[in-house]
Amino acid sequence: MNISIIGTGYVGLVTGACFAQLGHHVTCIDIDPDKIQKISQGISPIYEEGLDTLLTTYKDRITATTDYKSIINTDVTFLCVGTPSNTDGSLDISYLTEATTHIAQILKMKKTAHVVVVKSTVLPGTTQEVVLPLLEQHTGKKIGIDIGLAMNPEFLKEGAAIQDFLKPDRIVIGHYDEHSRKILRELYKDFTCPVLETTLSAAEMIKYAS
Repeated sequence: MNISIIGTGYVGLVTGACFAQLGHHVTCIDIDPDKIQKISQGISPIYEEGLDTLLTTYKDRITATTDYKSIINTDVTFLCVGTPSNTDGSLDISYLTEATTHIAQILKMKKTAHVVVVKSTVLPGTTQEVVLPLLEQHTGKKIGIDIGLAMNPEFLKEGAAIQDFLKPDRIVIGHYDEHSRKILRELYKDFTCPVLETTLSAAEMIKYAS
């Protein structure tokens, strides 16, 4: 499958490199040109044991770019941008809303089906109440019909992230529509751990409470 990853921080880069190891073609997108240059050279801009090796070994399956237009050549997009905590304890989702808007502007031009998957940590309700309306507003398309939407939280620990991705104790798939559910089940078909299929908000809650 052709996968695009938005955000090449900790979660995004580990996710992209591991999907490449599993045989998928991955496009990593980030607004930071320095990060993109390093990834293109097989160098991880963050430290995680084994990540440089994955980037080098599977370089033929990994493309890094600052150009959101490359989304159009992929089947599914994972939103992995940061959602840092504010001083009052709330989450700053400005990176998420900005990235979602960029994605939507490209998907407006796409003629074939596409699935958007939120992997960023967000408060319950964010995917359906923030991401969904932004996608519909900027694409002019209907979520659940023209574009799929899912929430697939990450449970990665620093220092063991690659192992956590490839050998998880569970996979959580929050899906808005049947097509998104099928796409994510296909992506994770070779994993032997339990797979929990649930709603968008329940998937967000599982991550937030973990």
